[in-house]
Amino acid sequence: MSSKPLLGGLAPSEFLDQYWQKRPLLIRQALPGFRPPLEPDELAGLACEAEVESRIVLERDGPEPWSLAQGPFDEARFATLPETHWTLLVQECNRHVPALAELLERFDFIPRWRVDDVMVSFAPQEGSVGPHVDQYDVFLLQGLGRRRWQIDTRPLAEDNLIAGLDLRILREFEATDEWILEPGDMLYLPPGVAHHGVALEDAMTFSVGFRSPSLAEMITAYVDEAVTHLTEHDRYADPDLCLQAHPGEITPAARQRVRQALRGLLADDAALDQWFGRFVTEAKSGLLAEPPAVALEPLALRNAIQRAGGLRRSEDVRFAFLREASGLTLFVDGTAYAVDDAGAPAAMALCDHRRLDSDALALEAEAWLALLGELYASGYVELIDDEGETP
Repeated sequence: MSSKPLLGGLAPSEFLDQYWQKRPLLIRQALPGFRPPLEPDELAGLACEAEVESRIVLERDGPEPWSLAQGPFDEARFATLPETHWTLLVQECNRHVPALAELLERFDFIPRWRVDDVMVSFAPQEGSVGPHVDQYDVFLLQGLGRRRWQIDTRPLAEDNLIAGLDLRILREFEATDEWILEPGDMLYLPPGVAHHGVALEDAMTFSVGFRSPSLAEMITAYVDEAVTHLTEHDRYADPDLCLQAHPGEITPAARQRVRQALRGLLADDAALDQWFGRFVTEAKSGLLAEPPAVALEPLALRNAIQRAGGLRRSEDVRFAFLREASGLTLFVDGTAYAVDDAGAPAAMALCDHRRLDSDALALEAEAWLALLGELYASGYVELIDDEGETP
């Protein structure tokens, strides 16, 4: 994939400093000459597959205004759609279209563990999902046709939603800015900016989203894991109980015992870091990577990698790493792996890049090669197959 700048001449450091999670940015011809790597019919085909998350939004001609249907869809469903005012949305297209997985490489100025997916939408004339607000960062790349985008950068009332819908559509929306995007144009929106996109003709938009887990999600996930380590013997205890003047009082000593017990769930910083690495690499869809037909012993794997020219990460799983004084930990699909010094550079490179040539994989490091064998047997890494890899 070319290293040509994506931000219209703006340096990535400037973008992060001036725009990231701060204000919108319109980038004309972010990818000049960009052509969608799949046709609308191919997108509809993905929406018919059981393992693909897809939706159709009907502004009109549905059971009610702004009706939502969840996929997978029967192929005949598309023949029944009206000529205008509907949108097809397909999530995680980067898992199914190699060129879209390569597109994500363009966004390596943002930490990879923040990546959510590439969602692709198709809409005929006047197709829209209504004015709404998302709680994540998104780059909206126009791939086919033209789409009018309106945004409202002002704070919105908490109750500004149309009641009784399956969609979170704003009841009141007044644009502060408006643009028409053509193929290759891109609009960045930080969380909380109200926006409304309407297709002016048959249009496809590629939405590169970046996850931002809520504190509620993180607290719930952490506590759910922490309680699995508790036993029946882990209880409130007060062997130092003293006689109280008022038996109905929750004393300062009792309150302190409760605080200490609950704070103990947080463990230490290193344990919390390890949990976070597992948390942010868990698969979004819950689907498992597909293991190879035959697992390979380390020597056979080394030979296979060298013949293939290298490895690539599976798009079904997430990779990340953290460095501590004690060494490097690799996180893949919610599992932590300790990596020795010999394998650390290759492990970091595997997290940074979707594919690595064999000479960058430290195949002579025995412990690291054995770990690569585990990852390969789980379907987390795959031998490079150049067919279909060029976007």
